[in-house]
Amino acid sequence: MGVILTYKGNPDAAARTVRSIRENGGQALALPLDVSDTGSFAAFRDAVKEQLQAVWGISRLGGLVNNAGYGLYQPIDTVTEDQSDGLFDVHLKGPFFLTQALLPLLADGGAIVNVTSATTRVATAGVAPYAAFKGGLELLTRYMAKEFGARGIRANAVSPGAIRTRLGGGLNQEFETLLASHTALGRVAEPDDVGRVIATLLSTESDWINAQSIEVAGGYNIWVCWKPLLSHTFT
Repeated sequence: MGVILTYKGNPDAAARTVRSIRENGGQALALPLDVSDTGSFAAFRDAVKEQLQAVWGISRLGGLVNNAGYGLYQPIDTVTEDQSDGLFDVHLKGPFFLTQALLPLLADGGAIVNVTSATTRVATAGVAPYAAFKGGLELLTRYMAKEFGARGIRANAVSPGAIRTRLGGGLNQEFETLLASHTALGRVAEPDDVGRVIATLLSTESDWINAQSIEVAGGYNIWVCWKPLLSHTFT
């Protein structure tokens, strides 16, 4: 088993990740990709096809994870059209057309995992455009499952909550403490918490899980509604 990673502007980090995978017994390589540039997708598909044959001696991908993204923390009334377009290109338009481009290489019976966000369920001031386009990707996942089902291709979404990554500049201690206080398990997620779920959805262990959105957030902002039971005697 192996993985093809992509990177946009940090080849050194991609190389470190590839090296780590190889040191732990896996196979990996990294290819450059700008998910906002749909015009580059045909050449990227050709590069993937070439590397599949050269490195693994195969012609088909077993799975696709749409995980590219970046954050914007800004109120609705200050977001510019250019900022909105940038988020749309990376979080919704890009995954749509990248999946379309790679579909001929995806094996029958393969799997797609789209990484969305728990912000589609819990409104947090300042992330409206990001959440809106992640919500669109979540809906697109169901349509992928419907349209690709004839080939046995499953499509699911994973919606992470607060997670310790560099997205949006990362977490400082004060912000992390605040987020953890809203989580039932009392902490923010580590990348592996989400990665294990993605790996499971790609595996044959999840062959009957399809068209689902799985929140991986440790129980973030759980609301418990309670109403007194009404007593009524029927005659």
